[in-house]
Amino acid sequence: MPGKWVRVWNERLPGVPLTLTQVPAAETGGLLLAGDADAGLVRLPVDRTVLSAIPLYTEQTVVVVPKDHLVTAVDEVSPEDLADEIVLHPLDDVLAWETLPGRPALERPATTADAVELVAAGIGVLVVPLSLARLHHRKDLTHRPLRDAPESGVALAWPEAATTDLVEDFIGIVRGRTVNSTRGRARPSSSAQEKQEKPGRAAGKGAGKAGARRQQAAGGPAGGQRRGGGGAAKRKGTGGTPKNPRRGTPRRGS
Repeated sequence: MPGKWVRVWNERLPGVPLTLTQVPAAETGGLLLAGDADAGLVRLPVDRTVLSAIPLYTEQTVVVVPKDHLVTAVDEVSPEDLADEIVLHPLDDVLAWETLPGRPALERPATTADAVELVAAGIGVLVVPLSLARLHHRKDLTHRPLRDAPESGVALAWPEAATTDLVEDFIGIVRGRTVNSTRGRARPSSSAQEKQEKPGRAAGKGAGKAGARRQQAAGGPAGGQRRGGGGAAKRKGTGGTPKNPRRGTPRRGS
């Protein structure tokens, strides 16, 4: 989905580079508030006193297991099916559990990536949103939907005090508005479009989601080059010597 948004952005605003940047979920809010990104995909809930947010969708929860695990014989897993399993609970877990299914591990892995390595080693199983299972995909692992489990909501967020015209443009693209939508900001005149757009930073999204960042130079990680001013293209006028404005007076015949 973020790839589609970038493609539409490049079609509508070709003079403003937009680069996707991946950041951990726990760091996304701080990245936005620090001004290192203009908008980003975040996991709900967020602090609505400083961030504006538009809920987009809710992710399916899955259990990650080795390919030869017993649960791969079914299309969907219940928490009861994991009763005898060691269910890993990483410190960066994004799911709000009341009671984690299965048996706890002796220690909690520091990150989801570490937990995936333990699953591959046959030490336990892992419950995560679908996007994280895809992010940490391995050929020796697979996943199955887990019903009756907490789900993770995803939203587009940006700093409340930094709602710029370019952020409004990005919001319109994410919401599927057309370029001529009356809800979007007015498009500049043809003469204004000939001027170079001012580049800056755009979104960052964490926990396996892609974010985006507009920069002066193409590419580069979040936290890199800060926003710089744009220049205006000069249009050349037509030269030439003006014609003589005086005209001759017709002579009267004698």
